[in-house]
Amino acid sequence: MRVLYDHRPSHSAHSAHADLVLVNGRVYTGDPGLPWCQALAVARGRIVARGERADVEHLIGAQTKVMDLGGRFAMPGLYDMHTHPDLALAPRYAEDLDIGIVDPTPDQVRDAILAYAAKHPDREWIYGQYFVRYTFRQAGLVPGKDWLDTVMPDRPVALLDRMWGTMMANSEALRRAGIAADTPDPANGYLERDPVSGEPTGLLIDGAYALIHAAMPPTPVPVLRAAYRHGVRYQSARGVVSTKYVHVCENRLNALQSLDQVGELTLRVEAAISWQDDIFPVRRRWELLAGERHYYRSARLNANAVKFHFDGTVEPRSSYLITPWDGGNAGWSGKLNLTPEHLADMIWDMDRQGIRVIAHCTGDAASDTFLDAVGEARRRPGGLNVRHQCAHSTILHGGNLKRFRDLNVTAEFSPVSWYPSKFVSGARSGYGPERLARAYNIKGVLEAGGVAVIGTDWPVSPLDPWIALETMVTRANPWGEGEGRFGEPISLKQAIDVMTKNGAWSMGIEHEAGSLEVGKSADIIVLDRNLFEVEPQGNIHSTKVDLTFVQGQLVHDRLNENSEAVWHGEAPQLW
Repeated sequence: MRVLYDHRPSHSAHSAHADLVLVNGRVYTGDPGLPWCQALAVARGRIVARGERADVEHLIGAQTKVMDLGGRFAMPGLYDMHTHPDLALAPRYAEDLDIGIVDPTPDQVRDAILAYAAKHPDREWIYGQYFVRYTFRQAGLVPGKDWLDTVMPDRPVALLDRMWGTMMANSEALRRAGIAADTPDPANGYLERDPVSGEPTGLLIDGAYALIHAAMPPTPVPVLRAAYRHGVRYQSARGVVSTKYVHVCENRLNALQSLDQVGELTLRVEAAISWQDDIFPVRRRWELLAGERHYYRSARLNANAVKFHFDGTVEPRSSYLITPWDGGNAGWSGKLNLTPEHLADMIWDMDRQGIRVIAHCTGDAASDTFLDAVGEARRRPGGLNVRHQCAHSTILHGGNLKRFRDLNVTAEFSPVSWYPSKFVSGARSGYGPERLARAYNIKGVLEAGGVAVIGTDWPVSPLDPWIALETMVTRANPWGEGEGRFGEPISLKQAIDVMTKNGAWSMGIEHEAGSLEVGKSADIIVLDRNLFEVEPQGNIHSTKVDLTFVQGQLVHDRLNENSEAVWHGEAPQLW
């Protein structure tokens, strides 16, 4: 489907009639004052009337498009507040190695490398995804350069771990990146080393693998443009109307802007510039943060956010915890990437410029430190009280839950990976049973009066928000596989609020969007089922989105995928 819009004045610029009227629907508005209605009228991208058909009849003119929903369920569009479509899809368009198995064994990783090398004899680097550390442990093997050198000794090889916290590189890749025993660890990551010689083992943790990416050619803008185009269409087809693309650089912003300028950015994007070289080098970070970010500003795109890694992930045990990790090095609690003083100054400086900090925090000590830094920034003069975001919030300390409310900090969770499964249980087991029992405590944040949102965190988890919605309500495996649950469920209404109104709040547009109220943006999705009339377990995750409207523009039509929707109106300003 090719979806376009332009900025020519619509026929209704001076008309008393609506551009679009939806009738005969079962519409959940998200507005406690009028939770349900049957009809909506839209003019210039905003809802101008709602109720029964009689309440919108007077707005129907000769050029008004009237759509009979035939009793179908409609609701506000969804918000995915943390995802990386470029990281997931750019390798496909760049024809990088994709092993294509969720839990590949070491043998499968080896076979995929050899097959790729044979198919691409002229490619300088063998780069791709994914290996899984715990499958190496299960096989009694140690991942790293020694293992990779037995597979491919003479061409540089670099593979990402499924959790995106580790890269495995062979000796040739380390040599080309200039990594040796005397290479210092970056502040936001580290090199795993031989305990005697200090030689790198070939496992690069968190920000350290940007050292490998720095030795490789940057991802070209056309590849990034294709990746974002694919991701945007996928999200629109699943009812997402606003999103946050986390970890961007100038090339990525140029790719997004090019889509926006030709009318292919069919949702709102808040792009977060990388503060550190976490995944790839960001060569113009300071210029972007100092003001160049405004160059990319439009009704659909802004870059007024920055992504920061406070700590790491569970697999390499780099999550920063209040109490030490079980086993391993005595007293090891993980790694805080920079000093608390640096973090407080950074957050205050970003806050006074109106830049949102999205802070990766998987451990309870990391989120505690983040909240401390926001509290310090709030006490300093000149701040704008920006709604900063605690990303992932995997393990939270119970004493911190009310601080999200008190400090106006958004607690962001990744419920697509909450359900019990072989992969999730294996990857998360390192936290230990006590921590897992309080993992993903979205219910606790809500009960403490805080604002919680979801981020699919694709490609770490699937880019399907309906899995997230079901998992919030059931905390069970949507496909009935596996037993047990991570944490406490919340109600369907609460979960919908998390994915609609709370998302709008976290973007600072709650007065303009997030619910279907008169005066707000017409961000409407029509589904193949009424969420309030189905058994959540096993049903919500398979929801199909029939129609997606963003600012009154039809950007997805599942039943007519070959249609070309053309928008002839100026996209309203909502930032």
